[in-house]
Amino acid sequence: MMSSSFTIGNVEIGSNAGLFVIAGPCVIEDEEVTHQIARRLVEIRDRMGIGILFKASFDKANRTSITSFRGPGLKEGLRILADIRARTGLPLVTDVHEPHQAGPVGDVVDCVQIPAFLCRQTDLLAACARTGKAVNVKKGQFVSPAEMKNAVQKIRDSGNNRILLTERGTFFGYNRLVNDMTAIPAMQSLGCPVVMDATHSTQQPGGLGQTSAGNRDLAPILARAAVAAGADGLFMEVHPTPDQALCDAACMIPLDWVEELLRMCQTIHTLIRSNTAR
Repeated sequence: MMSSSFTIGNVEIGSNAGLFVIAGPCVIEDEEVTHQIARRLVEIRDRMGIGILFKASFDKANRTSITSFRGPGLKEGLRILADIRARTGLPLVTDVHEPHQAGPVGDVVDCVQIPAFLCRQTDLLAACARTGKAVNVKKGQFVSPAEMKNAVQKIRDSGNNRILLTERGTFFGYNRLVNDMTAIPAMQSLGCPVVMDATHSTQQPGGLGQTSAGNRDLAPILARAAVAAGADGLFMEVHPTPDQALCDAACMIPLDWVEELLRMCQTIHTLIRSNTAR
């Protein structure tokens, strides 16, 4: 089955569209830094002509430790996100962890995102579907690509066909994730565009005891490989100074890496799609 095509904000998504990117910081840390990242992404968008959706979380409810920074919360976080869209025109993506958050989030953002650990939560999937906004479901680290048909069906049965699926690694023993690139065509066969989360896939969950470790140097490799395998889009968390970030510091890539990486991936994407169309 060919993946469906639709738009999120002003970004075309699907098998007949160009490469698109979901990018931004892991969590809203500081309003000015968040705006700084958005402005840089707009510059890249305008120079490259690539579709970019801005992602940042208002709350990270799945942090390893109870003492870890979680974000500004629902009300303040949505205010900041709405201001970013008003100033930049970037479509917005943010996580939803509980069904009651779906309505307020859907009033502000263009795409609601289901965290990987929650991809089987029926009430959450249904609530997000009912917002009418596009829904990006991250494949659980414990779920096979074929099993994602159940998440997709829950959203479709709730009246929403604008569904993205994101590959972000599979548990391989303790504190390790691996990526199976055949997951990309397997999930596309469900009729959904597929995104590769290049940064979280380098994560070593809980690897530092109270925080997760990771290896951001591997993210460009995974991004290029996923686009070569036919991914419709990329997900990457970015930050001006990742080592000082308050969440996912080991995985996020520096803003200075983004444009060169995207140019390379865009070239690969064009080559792959042109050969597939023959």
